[in-house]
Amino acid sequence: METESTLSTFTATDGENLIVQEWPLPHHLAQRGTVVIVHGLGEHAGRYDHVARQLNQWGFAVRGFDQYGHGESGGARGALPSDQRLLDDLADIVDSTRHRMEPGTPLILLGHSMGGLVAAQFVALGKRPVDGLVLSSPALNPGLSAFQTLLLAVVPRILPGLRVGNGLKPQFLSHNPDVVAAYLADPLVHDRISARLARFIARTGPAVVAAAPRWKVPTVLLYAGDDRLVNPQGSRDFAAAAPKDVVQSRCFERLYHELFNERDARPVFDALRDWIDARF
Repeated sequence: METESTLSTFTATDGENLIVQEWPLPHHLAQRGTVVIVHGLGEHAGRYDHVARQLNQWGFAVRGFDQYGHGESGGARGALPSDQRLLDDLADIVDSTRHRMEPGTPLILLGHSMGGLVAAQFVALGKRPVDGLVLSSPALNPGLSAFQTLLLAVVPRILPGLRVGNGLKPQFLSHNPDVVAAYLADPLVHDRISARLARFIARTGPAVVAAAPRWKVPTVLLYAGDDRLVNPQGSRDFAAAAPKDVVQSRCFERLYHELFNERDARPVFDALRDWIDARF
């Protein structure tokens, strides 16, 4: 029997409020570990309810949180007050999660798109020790033109808080029209991005790829070969450079960006479970 998810307010180190959603295990299941979900640009943790419930069935408690400037958390939509903001918030969430866990229990990060970028950089910098990392269509290659690169070198210094449309095309989230319709109707979804956040994404992706040869945290990289929202070349480059005994990758050639929301997501969930069962 499924348990109800709960919402609570978490106060970050700087006093800003973040909304945390938790999916506890049913009482009859033994806990194998805890997964922290880090969502993508413009969305929120609540969109991962079906992912969290699947993880529950496999014996994992799940916590998600709305990142700064997203969902019901504080901050202007799509804003980024400092380059370290999202990494510092994730560190706070990991610390509070560890505090609630039994010693020795595995903690796994699951990051999608921009959330995958944040989680990967978090691991690359060694912000906090984690036991595993799941990357879903991570934004490791922004695919910027020379003109866009020039803009991101100049605009954040002049107007760091400037927020514009993020340019994401919802029709390429999933081949499932119900997923697209729900995304467009979701009042907690937004399409804003600030100059500073755009620069963070543009700079951090290449930095993560550059760190791949030194990767030490067990990682599974799941990405879409027909991704129209992030360039899958970033995932290919990361997988090619990372140690094969540490990073396992799988490309789903015909799928769109939101792998877990595709019409037939079962192969994606199966790949995730195979990796989890082999390591935890």
